Amino acid sequence: MTASASSTHLVLIPSYNPGPGVIDTVRQARAQWTPVWVVVDGSTDGTDRLLQAEAARDPGLRVIVLPQNQGKGSAVLAGIEQAAREGFTHALTMDSDGQHPADLIPTFMAASQRDPGTMVLGKPVFGPEAPALRVNGRKVSNGWANLETLWMGVGDSLYGFRVYPIAPLAKIMRGNRFMRRFDFDPEAVVRLCWAGVRPLNIDAPVRYLSAEEGGVSHFKYLRDNTLLTWMHTRLFIGFVLRLPLLVWRRLFGSEH
Repeated sequence: MTASASSTHLVLIPSYNPGPGVIDTVRQARAQWTPVWVVVDGSTDGTDRLLQAEAARDPGLRVIVLPQNQGKGSAVLAGIEQAAREGFTHALTMDSDGQHPADLIPTFMAASQRDPGTMVLGKPVFGPEAPALRVNGRKVSNGWANLETLWMGVGDSLYGFRVYPIAPLAKIMRGNRFMRRFDFDPEAVVRLCWAGVRPLNIDAPVRYLSAEEGGVSHFKYLRDNTLLTWMHTRLFIGFVLRLPLLVWRRLFGSEH
């Protein structure tokens, strides 16, 4: 298969200690799209060298290495700021651990190209291997995100396979000291909705790989749920302050 090429839309993969399986993830993405950028977020597992060697053989792949681990949101921000400087307008983010469906990259990019003012959100379709605790736990975050956006239509607030318009996302992140770690995906969706960026949802499968399959998880139940609770507390306060504007938009369809 020949990868689709674009001068406006790129694939952006933040990566932190994903293990050697990241090469398969990157190759699958490259089979679908050009260019693909990987932002190595201070990895210490040697995958920075593996990825740089892969990029030396593949002109459609770029690797950006951050010297220290700063969190997923920080890695995405570093990537989109560089992308904006080079004229890109949209970035499809996907995880480096093989959970996300690379074969759907062209579908998501096409949806974004048809309606560039939207953010294209993956709505996860879980397999039987998905941990029930994770599947049920995300329902809480989704409920809060839909309340905080006055039900603008966020299908899933946590699934990181999505296409962002770069300009509004970068503006939001530069004006906000949060959104730098695990809280990035849900807060980005809520704040983009507040900025008038409409969500467009597309079903997409998600895989939870076992350790034998090379699966790597950095999710820490207590730490990350505490972070999400603090995030939604902040967002709910912001929601209350913005409620008149959100109601106006819902009633009259204004994006401004």
